[in-house]
Amino acid sequence: MLNADTFLNELADLLETRKGADPATSYVARLHQKGMDAILKKVGEEAVETLLAAKSGDKLHLVRETADLWFHTLVMLSHAGLGPRDVLAELKRREGISGIDEKAARPQDN
Repeated sequence: MLNADTFLNELADLLETRKGADPATSYVARLHQKGMDAILKKVGEEAVETLLAAKSGDKLHLVRETADLWFHTLVMLSHAGLGPRDVLAELKRREGISGIDEKAARPQDN
């Protein structure tokens, strides 16, 4: 059986090694070379494609688009010096807290 958190961490570690690869041969290195704005644009595109796939009702399409979104989100986190461990720690922190209570405890945006 797939251990999701182990797999995400292994994938993140692999993406980290690709950061310094040759952008001519590595898609991940090319994204990092272009910078955060290019990475964010790709995450946005993948998010829209994921929403459209969900709306279509095609489960395989939804899974594939979600995989693309997660992949590009991991690249974004890597570029920011973060990884899935950080996100999983935040989810763990929220465990057992109502979503309504958790959101109400956040500092208000001005």
